[in-house]
Amino acid sequence: MTDTERTTGGPTPGERPETPKTPGPPPGLSRRGLLAAAGLGAAGLGATAALAPGQALAADTAARTPAALRPLYIGTYTSDGGGAGLGVAGYDPATGAVTAGSTLAGVPDPSFVTPSADHLYLYAVNEYEGTVTAIAAGQGDPRVLGSQSTGGDGPCHLTVHAAGGHLLSANYDSGSVAVHPIAADGSLGPRTDLVQHTGSGPDGSRQAGPHAHMVLNAPDGAFVLAVDLGTDTVYTYRLDTGTGKLADVSQARMAAGSGPRHGAFHPSGEYLYVANELGDTVTVCGYDQATGMVTPGQSLPTVPAGDPPSGRNYPAEVLVSADGGFAYVSNRGHDSVARFTVGGGGAELQLVDTVPAGGAYPRHIAMDPGGDWLFAANQNSGTVAAFARDQGTGELTATGPLFAFPVPVCVLLL
Repeated sequence: MTDTERTTGGPTPGERPETPKTPGPPPGLSRRGLLAAAGLGAAGLGATAALAPGQALAADTAARTPAALRPLYIGTYTSDGGGAGLGVAGYDPATGAVTAGSTLAGVPDPSFVTPSADHLYLYAVNEYEGTVTAIAAGQGDPRVLGSQSTGGDGPCHLTVHAAGGHLLSANYDSGSVAVHPIAADGSLGPRTDLVQHTGSGPDGSRQAGPHAHMVLNAPDGAFVLAVDLGTDTVYTYRLDTGTGKLADVSQARMAAGSGPRHGAFHPSGEYLYVANELGDTVTVCGYDQATGMVTPGQSLPTVPAGDPPSGRNYPAEVLVSADGGFAYVSNRGHDSVARFTVGGGGAELQLVDTVPAGGAYPRHIAMDPGGDWLFAANQNSGTVAAFARDQGTGELTATGPLFAFPVPVCVLLL
């Protein structure tokens, strides 16, 4: 059996198992079940208010939002007591303080959100609905443009292709990658392709089948990569921008049972750093820009040796600074953000330290465009934490009060 096949659908390998925070619910609990077990609800939304699809933000909200604020969007789960939709807020680029804005309804379970290159549009997964939603965001208040089916189950990540004309999404539950065309008005057309991964890994509770967890563009835009937790594989594809079809290029096998989750490129384009959810490591991979080939190299722990045991740790997001000097990984379980220095032109990582994430289960971290701030979305404590970042040393310093929001699992800064 091949590792990828093209399909128009297919069976779901069961509800997505989620990594429990220690002490946590029993193995095999879905993401939906995890939230219920953690006792998380809609408390913490504070001043935000739900909007109907296409409804404008209240005038008083606009009046309270200083022009100097930059946009900040918060992804969440709307199921089982989570948020009411996509969080629409702002942050002060001088202080890192987050200001409450509103919540855009009509975007169910937006667990990940990404912008178009010009920031005029946003695209969000609807994880439990098996769809993706387009949002107009660059002119006036955000409004929903519409949704399309991904043809798979559990879409958890997405990105706009480097050429700008297509949206690619990763279906976690069914282990597939979908492609949708993007129209001139930012809306999405019907799916043009769906590539189905096949295979499994040694962890029977988490790797019984494929689980595509991320899709990202190569730095030069020539290739598309998909990171699959279930098959311990990073897949390389080439997108035909005329037909919207993906072609298999190569596959890189990560360490068995490591559960690769997310990846980020070094600015040189020659190295890819992969956070391994099940292996509690980050792997430095070589990347051949001419062929799209990924070559796994050294794997390093994401928490300091000798730290007091805190139960199992699950690395989630990996980021690289624009200057290529530092990398950061969020640790769920250890509840921290790890700082690495980058050496050898990108070939080497060295763990420097970790800082508390400002809450429990930091699922996603993101930097502002200027690289002065890092924000962590703490899923299980319902908080978004801001950290001032020293661009010379890469050091992170927690600043200001935590921003409360129900089940924050993604933070996007523009």
